[in-house]
Amino acid sequence: MKNNRAVGADYEQKAAQYLETLGYRILERNFRCRMGEIDLIAMEGRYLVFLEVKYRTDLRTGTPQEAVNDRKQKKICRAASYYCKIRRISTEQPCRFDVAACRAEEWTLIRNAFDYRE
Repeated sequence: MKNNRAVGADYEQKAAQYLETLGYRILERNFRCRMGEIDLIAMEGRYLVFLEVKYRTDLRTGTPQEAVNDRKQKKICRAASYYCKIRRISTEQPCRFDVAACRAEEWTLIRNAFDYRE
């Protein structure tokens, strides 16, 4: 039996493959800093996209996208700000936050799932 981190890594890999079929260009996986973690960072068209990958085997604990709550969104935003700062990404660069949700091997992509929040 795999631990949660290993299972998460498997689904992040599957998400990256799925997103590449949609035209996303994956730049980084598992960006970690003291502010938080971003599962995938990609370009889609002119957008720099910060992606959270969530999966659920069933709906007992809610849908995968419901797991990206307000607290989680704030952590992702702080990590995204730090990423942009250390990579010297222009403040003019359009960014957005997407969620790739998987349940029963079926993917749902929510583009612009939430706005930047402090």
